Amino acid sequence: MPVAKTSSAGLAATRVALSALRGGIPLVAVLLMSSCTTVKTTTTARTATEQLLLSTATDHALQNTGLQIFAGRKVFLDVSDFDSYDSKYVEGTMRDGLSRLGGLLAGTVTNSGIVLEARSGGLAIDESDTMFGIPSMPIPIPLAGVLQTPELAFYKSQKQRAYAKFALFAHSRETAAHIYSSGPLDGKAYDLHFRLLFISWRRTDVPEKKLTREEAQKFQTWSPQYDLGNLPATNGVVK
Repeated sequence: MPVAKTSSAGLAATRVALSALRGGIPLVAVLLMSSCTTVKTTTTARTATEQLLLSTATDHALQNTGLQIFAGRKVFLDVSDFDSYDSKYVEGTMRDGLSRLGGLLAGTVTNSGIVLEARSGGLAIDESDTMFGIPSMPIPIPLAGVLQTPELAFYKSQKQRAYAKFALFAHSRETAAHIYSSGPLDGKAYDLHFRLLFISWRRTDVPEKKLTREEAQKFQTWSPQYDLGNLPATNGVVK
């Protein structure tokens, strides 16, 4: 019975194929076992730092308004001529301050004895950057496009400062006689970043940007206040 003979070239090819198969099995196993998870993230048009700077400057501006003179009186807060960034927060802070100091908030003009008008002189952020070193610059590369070189900064600072300016004016609803003018109510807030070679640090008076609760409390302008004696009888504690 004839026996098929395999040439030496065929045996060599078979050994190479088996060797490649054995070497490829671990690689295939690793590829099959590995996985990748992609988390989708989104962002907002305005940064948190911007909004916190504006609200902190607002809090500072409205710390001392003199609104305690309206304690026990019905006051209507007129914000029809008030226009600024984050105006709703500013208006809410004014209402909060008026109520905390004893004023009685009226829902309509006709239900009040005093009209308190609010206006804004400004609520915005100034920004400045300073750097000593070699700035990043584009270098055209033939057939490859443009290469952006890294920034080499010996010293760099990025400073954001928020400024707020408001004013309040009150008059009698019935006679239109002048009662109160606050004058300019000014407030500031800052967020400063510095870097010297590989050392970086920051300075800020925004409480929410402080690293510890103790640090944040030093920069809080208002603290919680409770007037439980003013609770309506219908909202009494359930027994």
